[in-house]
Amino acid sequence: MTAIKETNFSFPKQTNFYKGKVRDVYTINNQFMAMVVTDRISAFDVVLPEAIPFKGQVLNQIAAKFLGATKDIVPNWVIEVPDEMVTIGRICEPFKVEMVVRGYLAGHAWREYSAGKRSVCGVSLPEGLKENDKLPKPIITPTTKASVGHDEDISKEDILAKGIVSAEDYAHLENYTYALYERGTQMAAERGLILVDTKYEFGKVGSDIYLIDEIHTPDSSRYFYAEGYAERQYKNEPQKQLSKEFVRKWLIENGFQGKDGQTVPVMTLEIVSSISDRYIELYEQITGDKFVKNEAADVVNRIEKNVADSLNQLFSA
Repeated sequence: MTAIKETNFSFPKQTNFYKGKVRDVYTINNQFMAMVVTDRISAFDVVLPEAIPFKGQVLNQIAAKFLGATKDIVPNWVIEVPDEMVTIGRICEPFKVEMVVRGYLAGHAWREYSAGKRSVCGVSLPEGLKENDKLPKPIITPTTKASVGHDEDISKEDILAKGIVSAEDYAHLENYTYALYERGTQMAAERGLILVDTKYEFGKVGSDIYLIDEIHTPDSSRYFYAEGYAERQYKNEPQKQLSKEFVRKWLIENGFQGKDGQTVPVMTLEIVSSISDRYIELYEQITGDKFVKNEAADVVNRIEKNVADSLNQLFSA
């Protein structure tokens, strides 16, 4: 299986290049960006040593589907998806916060709660909850958007007090976040899934707010299977889930949480294949479409050609 760990293109009118944890982002004419979703995988803000075959294709195609399905709620950055692993869109000035929304007590929020905290990002949580319980209502637990290192929890009050986002813009971000989560929850339910938690990122062009990056993918979201959820909660059994949490749990069980001095465990071919299979499983479950592996002999050349052709058409339009 071929996995794309990194790219190094030189596109027409390219003016900048940025390598993120998962994405290689090419700035075109200081006007557009071509985002290549590689097969890199990160956890605890660390890029793991092995790439996951078809992960980039899964993430890009899921994001394209859900961005298309939510553009009536808020406009988004996408102009075209010229390749299974690439999206081309407008450049936005990103807000320096991620809007994390939670409908259930899972993942990071559960780890905080189980450590005795009853407030996450300034949001109070009731006593007596257990892992994966549904919350009384969805809550927003923002994080700072770190350019280097770990994102950190932050409250709405601190965001406004520090002037990270204006009060007017933050009100819009909140409204968009709840509306997007509601739409995502409805679409997940149609596929027999529960959208447990997810995150959204936003940016501006002038005074206009746009939804940016990916949405409702296994890298940005956590899903449970709806069938058997209540019974598993009643029996205090782990939920059957589709998310990247299984990768985090595997790392934790093998002594890695991204802390200083810790070493990433060896990622065997079996582990890599199982992670790839889980990503494909989520794609098919959440979209209802059969995943078609693009197993081109030379993926890098395919991507380069598709993006270059798309940019040429964009500039000649």
